[in-house]
Amino acid sequence: MPNSSSINEFLLLPLADMRQLQLLHFWLLLGIYLAALLGNGLISTAVACDQRLHTPMYFFLLNLALLDLGCISTTLPKAMANALWDTRAISYAGCAAQIFFFLFFLSAEYFLLTIMSYDRYVAICKPLHYGTLMDSSTCVTMAAAAWGTGFLYSLMHTASTFSLPLCRGNVVNQFFCEIPQILKLSCPESNLREVVLVIFSASLASGCFVFIVASYVQIFMAVLRMPSEHGRHKAFSTCLPHLAVVSMFLSTVFYAYLKPFSLSSPSMDLILALVYTVVPPTLNPLIYSMRNREVKDAVRKVMTRCVSKAVNCPCFQIHDM
Repeated sequence: MPNSSSINEFLLLPLADMRQLQLLHFWLLLGIYLAALLGNGLISTAVACDQRLHTPMYFFLLNLALLDLGCISTTLPKAMANALWDTRAISYAGCAAQIFFFLFFLSAEYFLLTIMSYDRYVAICKPLHYGTLMDSSTCVTMAAAAWGTGFLYSLMHTASTFSLPLCRGNVVNQFFCEIPQILKLSCPESNLREVVLVIFSASLASGCFVFIVASYVQIFMAVLRMPSEHGRHKAFSTCLPHLAVVSMFLSTVFYAYLKPFSLSSPSMDLILALVYTVVPPTLNPLIYSMRNREVKDAVRKVMTRCVSKAVNCPCFQIHDM
């Protein structure tokens, strides 16, 4: 079998074997990708342009939308290109870059969701200290920490993975490059360092998960003690979208990576990968705008402004001859 020095490309798992199904998958993925771009783009533009949304909660929502855009843009364009051109190949450098950026955006999003749970905890459990604890410099520092930690974590994991010798071919049983599939191609005696990193990753992920759960236990206890029904409704309206996003993110990712080996198969792994790479970035904007009147109003203003500019553009105006 070839070693890692002789591998110039990897072969990804095709979404379908029939040409008609490949083209169908291309159009489906293109529609999903455009929906994700539109939703997250509108959320980002609305938060950036509307002064009413210049608060810590919406600042973190802006960062979440940018991470979702990066996450889905790392995997879907290559999958669409492979389906359209009926190919499976991805270069060695392209595979390493895909793993790095996907892990970077995914881990940074997890850290950001942990920070967002702390933001909701302070807003509801310590409202009198919210302005002090969550001032602009603190929010920027926390967001930068999420992005920076994700970058270092991804760099460490990617460098460790691609430093392992590969002696089991170059066929990746997934529609994009991911670390577990690359590890299956490595020599069996060279995985000790990666095992240490996996244990470290599991500990870090568990710590964030415990923090999120503890934050929401405190939040729900505080909300249930509120005497006003309007206050409880307002508190839930700001917390439930974040809780829904966290639940969807963790359930899909954790099940994809922690499922029993007896349930593992190429088709099942493919479906799960599509779920956790496509569903959260596409649905997050909808979840956050569904129960939030401020976000809906800001998005409506952005769309109205864009339509107005398009209508008034000289290229759309008909001039008399």
